Amino acid sequence: MNWTALTVFTSFFLLVTVVGFVAARWRRGNLNLLDEWGLAGRRFGTFVTWFVVGGDFYTAYTVIAVPALVFGVGAAGFFALPYTVIVYPFVFLTMPRLWAVAKRHGFITPADFVRGRYGSSGLALAVAVTGMLATMPYIALQLVGIQVVIRAMGIMGTGLMRELPLIIAFTILALYTYTSGLRAPALIAFVKDVMIYIMVIVAVTAIPTVLGGYGEVFRAAGEALAAKKPPGYLILPPAGFSPYATLAFGSALAAFVYPHTVTSILSSSSGHVIKRNAVLLPAYTFLLGLIALLGLMALAAGIKPATPNDAVPQLFLKIFPSWFAGFCFAAIAIGALVPAAIMSIAAANTFTRNVYREYINPDCSLQQEAQMAKIVSLVVKVGALAFIIFLPLQYAILLQLLGGIWILETFPAIIFGLFTRWLHHRALLAGWATGMVTGTAMVAASGFKSSIYTIHVGTLAVSAYAGVFALALNLLVSVALTPLCDAFGMKRLDDTTRPEDYDEDAAEVLAMNSGRPAH
Repeated sequence: MNWTALTVFTSFFLLVTVVGFVAARWRRGNLNLLDEWGLAGRRFGTFVTWFVVGGDFYTAYTVIAVPALVFGVGAAGFFALPYTVIVYPFVFLTMPRLWAVAKRHGFITPADFVRGRYGSSGLALAVAVTGMLATMPYIALQLVGIQVVIRAMGIMGTGLMRELPLIIAFTILALYTYTSGLRAPALIAFVKDVMIYIMVIVAVTAIPTVLGGYGEVFRAAGEALAAKKPPGYLILPPAGFSPYATLAFGSALAAFVYPHTVTSILSSSSGHVIKRNAVLLPAYTFLLGLIALLGLMALAAGIKPATPNDAVPQLFLKIFPSWFAGFCFAAIAIGALVPAAIMSIAAANTFTRNVYREYINPDCSLQQEAQMAKIVSLVVKVGALAFIIFLPLQYAILLQLLGGIWILETFPAIIFGLFTRWLHHRALLAGWATGMVTGTAMVAASGFKSSIYTIHVGTLAVSAYAGVFALALNLLVSVALTPLCDAFGMKRLDDTTRPEDYDEDAAEVLAMNSGRPAH
């Protein structure tokens, strides 16, 4: 047991616990309303939104998994960098329109927008169920970051005793999320980001110094990668270009149709806040690049972890004094709490608005709606915790692999819907089903081990991200069936939105007239 690291870790964890409960009184609102509990009243300005979106998008699993992937395969693990470069122009162009129409009509989830835009409860249910399926394993994987650092500090045991620290951490998370809603992870994100930045800046300056400089890091890492079976690469070979590019592109398209990232966006106070954040958030991409380098440093340091996920914690224990290793472990664990809280809130919002209110209790009051969301957020966390404790980790990784492909199939209904009503809701539903089936089949063809699929056309073999192939088929079906649906007289359902509803300036005027600041 590393008592020094554990003491520092526990101290910071207690700090964020207090912050989580205090958040209920921060920017006070009626937490018995879903708009206040689940979106913090849509009043976060540029500064707070930067921390909320960053804290939600750059997760603890990112801090662990990105360098772990670099540690395992080398250059291919850096796909997260172009992915997060591509995503922010996309956010700049699309998310202010989604915020504006959501503000105008009180939409809380992506499926709310789809229901209003196309009038189709079936298409909205498909988007909602896909969002929940994709989010659940994502929450479970946040626990991996906490598990890894708990193991690194020497906390062992058997059965439930081994998982007791994880259970305590998630119980605390569940309680303050229930009490404070989205305000809790928003406030904790300040602490998390400061700690992560300190951890990374110290790591990328101190560790190379100990290892003999960056030149030696790259040399030693290159040799270690070449010795792996199969070998990894410090520089991506030509055969990896297409998988690398399509994985980055497909991941970028999928990133902001997840319910939890949409929740962060809709909590903003204006479309201009979102645009400013699309310009400012690439600062996290720079940080992510530094985090990825930790995988190369672990290789150069000769770390021999039990699993690649243990590479970064073991590197910290080898290089840093115990007290700073404890600080780093606390940063990683707290980095799991912020996205896990937002994801559970997003899943609860989605179930409550698009399943419970739509199909189970259409006449529920606003207070009943908020109470149901709070209860579901607890259930979601318990489910994620049970998943990690009782099932092999590989299942969560597999479902997250599929979740990224599945959520991409909601892209046409959500994002195209922000700009055009041309696509028929039945065609979109058929396209969604096609993408879900083909994307899953492509991953199944690899034995559920990879999201890269190879298509053979004569003598030509094209390898790419299965999600991109599935999305292409989805779009092909949606576009081809739309004129057929119209030709056969299949009625288009009512669109409750109007062109002016997508104007963020008009929505800001609405926000100001409702007594809330636009910035």
